[in-house]
Amino acid sequence: MRQWVNFNGQLMPADEPVITLDNRAFHYGDGLFESMRVIDGRTSFLPTHWARLTEGCKVLRIDVPTGLTPETLEKQIGELVERNGTPNARCRLSVFRHGDGHYRPGSHKGAYTIELYPMEQQWYALNERGLTVDIYPEIRKPVDPLSVHKTINCQLYIMASLWSEARGLDDCLLQNERGNIIENSSGNLFIVSNGVLYTPSLSDGCVGGVMRMQMINLALHHGIKVYECSLNPQNLLAADELFFTNAVRGIQWVSTYRTKRYTHKHSEQLNKLLIEKLRTN
Repeated sequence: MRQWVNFNGQLMPADEPVITLDNRAFHYGDGLFESMRVIDGRTSFLPTHWARLTEGCKVLRIDVPTGLTPETLEKQIGELVERNGTPNARCRLSVFRHGDGHYRPGSHKGAYTIELYPMEQQWYALNERGLTVDIYPEIRKPVDPLSVHKTINCQLYIMASLWSEARGLDDCLLQNERGNIIENSSGNLFIVSNGVLYTPSLSDGCVGGVMRMQMINLALHHGIKVYECSLNPQNLLAADELFFTNAVRGIQWVSTYRTKRYTHKHSEQLNKLLIEKLRTN
């Protein structure tokens, strides 16, 4: 079955050229993206993704693409789901600055693409085997106005993933320039100590993840205390649990950090609550 992508509102064959070589996303990483989960044909947490996207466009000074609204985005994702036959998928919305120029753009006009990647599982599923992780030591993430946004420039996360792969690890933890633990290579992190959740503050430079926000709200709604604060390697050793979150995979629990071993009671509970919320909405 032929697959399709959406370019500025138009369906185009995925196996044919869609953008030209002078695209600013390719030349300069001049843009941002949202990774979303489509479940049974519906895009999960679309209003929250939209809010983060538009805020990121303001920071990057990219105009929201003409005609792109929460309503048209939902409709176009639905059309792509139907055309590709992928009711359960990872959806990537990329927004980039359209036009010429070098480091100084010739325009602030925005353009976009929507892509779908099929997923076998309908609902978020907790990993059966816990992840093994360590701290990535080679590059630290700066804390600046871009830190919380998902820009197209992902070189730090690529290098961190390669470092993990070379050492036989499932993932790694990133630090900011102050040495605080802030996220993993593809999302946010939480630790659990004595039944309380702790997650790095946005002021420490972690990505403002959509699933991070869902976890905080979900935990608070069910009477679980949550604190946003700075975390360091000592906090990892004192924690009972460590888990990662992102909008595509949901929750992924960690079993091993160096010599430390973790359980996954709260991550299992939160995963069930997440699925329950999605089913009832």
